[in-house]
Amino acid sequence: MLKFSLGPKVRQPLHLHDKKLKSLEQKAQTIREDLIAMLVEAGSGHSAGPLGMADIFTALYFHVLVHDPKRPNWKDRDRLILSNGHITPIRYATMANAGYFPKKNMMSLRKMGSPLQGHPEHAWLPALETTSGPLGEGSSQAAGMAYAALMDTSPWRVYCCMGDGELNEGQCWEAFQFAGANRLYNLTYIIDRNNIQIDGTTEEIMPLEPLADKLKAFGLNVIECAGNNIRDFVTAVERAHATSDKCSVIIANTIPGYGIDFMEYDYLWHGKPPAKGKEAANSIKELRTLWGKIQSEHE
Repeated sequence: MLKFSLGPKVRQPLHLHDKKLKSLEQKAQTIREDLIAMLVEAGSGHSAGPLGMADIFTALYFHVLVHDPKRPNWKDRDRLILSNGHITPIRYATMANAGYFPKKNMMSLRKMGSPLQGHPEHAWLPALETTSGPLGEGSSQAAGMAYAALMDTSPWRVYCCMGDGELNEGQCWEAFQFAGANRLYNLTYIIDRNNIQIDGTTEEIMPLEPLADKLKAFGLNVIECAGNNIRDFVTAVERAHATSDKCSVIIANTIPGYGIDFMEYDYLWHGKPPAKGKEAANSIKELRTLWGKIQSEHE
């Protein structure tokens, strides 16, 4: 095992002022509505996971990540790995809103020849760090990148988004073991703990609990947060950054299908979009009801 000098590089604090929080929440609302429009236009794709992760991707691209949409291959950018590639529509929607490509291109999701495929294609779209599809691979790719960054004394950090159902893959636990053994403090795993996967709930298919205890046993710094609360998630990232001798794992407890009542907690929405017409209209209506509730909380 290589020995690294520990201690993360100095970064701007992530503390969220109320004005910035409101801005992020409004952006997340726009991104959720864009997501629904993309899925309806495509006629296929995943709904539950992307909706549940909208707040996290908004926080990452508009507050946490060191990146530059005008220089997607900037060498000192943070690396964001999407291991559970099937939720990529939410990444595309967020990237479009961040300025990586024109928003009109979002409607090409899953179309022949489009860079916005159903799973991320590294060669087709700048700033997609990896091509993902087979679950589990991103966990190892992220660990390798973080290890290389420490070897090169590079300033960038690595973030890896994962699904909880993905943890059925043994490769994830090999990656966690490696990250723990090598104290990859510049790596943060973000686990979407929405408790569903394609065939049912995670605890019915392959129980994960006690998940936090298992991760701690691998030598990881485990932080839990409410994944649909932007402030809580950003606080969790701050805690990860403050840890200088361990790889961190954020268990983000999210609601699958967040904001759309008939989708929430229903695993059947794992891999299908709302249909054109009434279902799509009701989805947007419910998201706007959610937005009204969020606004009222600030009054």
